[in-house]
Amino acid sequence: MILRRALLLVCGIAALAASAAMAVFALGFALYAVLLPAWGPAFAAGGVAGVCVLLALLGGLAAIIAARPRSVVKTIAPEGFAARALGLARENPILAAVAVGVVGVIAARNPKITAALVGAFLAGRPPTQR
Repeated sequence: MILRRALLLVCGIAALAASAAMAVFALGFALYAVLLPAWGPAFAAGGVAGVCVLLALLGGLAAIIAARPRSVVKTIAPEGFAARALGLARENPILAAVAVGVVGVIAARNPKITAALVGAFLAGRPPTQR
């Protein structure tokens, strides 16, 4: 199922790329046909090449602007245990998965402790208003 979906995605991207290439090719011929009577064959071909270079430069400029990292102002907030744990989990996802597995095994072997911890956690919160 996943392989079929990936294959369909690749086929769709290839079809879009092929149609875009054909459109650019056709527009190049159309521009050449427009410039040919006024400029002659050599200058018309040069005009088409010049337009292609201009479009490539604009695309490169857009890519450079998009790739420039934006400055991010970090707000300094007091970190608690949960924030530090989430930061550690983001930095080391394998370590976080192992820790979750260990906690799961402990919870499965000691249901009384798990029930006491969940009860204490839920008792500390005020009731929600609906």
